Amino acid sequence: MSDGIPKHVLKAGGTSKMLQKELYVISTKRAPGVSLENMREVVPQHLAFQVDLEARGIMFGAGPLFPPDSDHWQGEGMVIIRANSLEEAKAIAAQDPMHTAGKREYTVREWMMNEGTITLRVSYSDGKSTVI
Repeated sequence: MSDGIPKHVLKAGGTSKMLQKELYVISTKRAPGVSLENMREVVPQHLAFQVDLEARGIMFGAGPLFPPDSDHWQGEGMVIIRANSLEEAKAIAAQDPMHTAGKREYTVREWMMNEGTITLRVSYSDGKSTVI
């Protein structure tokens, strides 16, 4: 695609002093013809895969997405991962049991995180931590 602003121009322009952390967003949705009940069969393996990514430092964040007008989950989710390239991110996404079992379809896009904040509270006495 030739339309748009090249990444190197964005990085050198107004965002040059921002974080510019390159991450990858995996948007995942239920595959056509797959029921929510059918998807549930793979949830334990999917969650184990996600926790493994987290333990290896690949997972930045993940969770279900809800429709804008409903609090009923329809099988969509978002996963944000660390990878060295789009190709590596696609390879990681392809290993998700939801994807290998054909329960979900997915797309992978590069995301340059510029703005935001995180606050972490750690209590030394009991070792508890809280993300605020």
